[in-house]
Amino acid sequence: MRRRDFLGLLGLWSLRAQAEPLATPTIGFLNAGSANAFSDRVAGFKLGLTEAGFTEGSNVTIEYRWADGKFDLLPKLAADLVSRKVLVIVATGNTPAAVAAKAATSTIPILFVIADDPVKIGLVASFNRPGGNATGVSMRNKELVAKRLQLLHDLVPTVGAAGLIVNPNNATADSDADDFQKAASALGLQFKVFRAGAAQDFDRVFVTLAEQKVGALIIPADPFFNNVRAEIIRLAARNSIPVIYFDKAFVSDGGLMSYGGSLPNAYRQVGQYTGRILKGEKPSELPVMQPTEFELAINLKTAKTLGLGVPPQMLAIADHVIE
Repeated sequence: MRRRDFLGLLGLWSLRAQAEPLATPTIGFLNAGSANAFSDRVAGFKLGLTEAGFTEGSNVTIEYRWADGKFDLLPKLAADLVSRKVLVIVATGNTPAAVAAKAATSTIPILFVIADDPVKIGLVASFNRPGGNATGVSMRNKELVAKRLQLLHDLVPTVGAAGLIVNPNNATADSDADDFQKAASALGLQFKVFRAGAAQDFDRVFVTLAEQKVGALIIPADPFFNNVRAEIIRLAARNSIPVIYFDKAFVSDGGLMSYGGSLPNAYRQVGQYTGRILKGEKPSELPVMQPTEFELAINLKTAKTLGLGVPPQMLAIADHVIE
């Protein structure tokens, strides 16, 4: 080939490359819950993604997969995202989604938001150096069980027995129960653990709570509980049981109180990490993040309905007071 012809071909290839836009990267968003219950967190994720330079519908596409609280669907949903060759999988809605994503791929970067210790469950090698294809945010909910129970006890000091509802479909149910029992024993409280894995279980559980004279209740972090948030709040009100939750959204919807890290902000952080990975950084080198600030939310209207007076010192430290 003559030099002139070769240079002409190079010019043609260059023009074609400029004319053909780069393929839009696709993110897989896997969640153990439902779209309606997680709308504020998706908004947080999109905000973080935008802050990192990516906007859905403009320069990035998001494929959403929702399990609607049916954890057995997660492996299939994760495998589907892998088959679509997404560049990143954002596995949210707690541990089951992250575990399913990790089992589906060892190469596609995974960003998670979970309540558990990611080292103990095998998602990462360490917090500072994850070492594999996964990183994200650990909400430290395990460490907050004792604090939640203490806050509830401060609000209802006459309570003799405290209860915890766990989802038997969640692999963390037994460890959640163990953490709760240790915290209750430390406060000298009797403790009861109840199981609810389907929406129809809650009527039975709340009847049993009343029969056993359980005076206070903890709802731990679980996407299924988020999906049935309205039902839990309704039954707690009908049975006059003070409840502390893991998420402020419950309090905004009429629940009594909550304590924990900001979930919308955690999703925002994961959105920022997703953008950094799309730009070429590796999850193995991005430390697992943890909340450093925790929010106490109290619904005064609900407290009044329950006949509870909120101590001034508790109001003074509350981050959100709903009147």
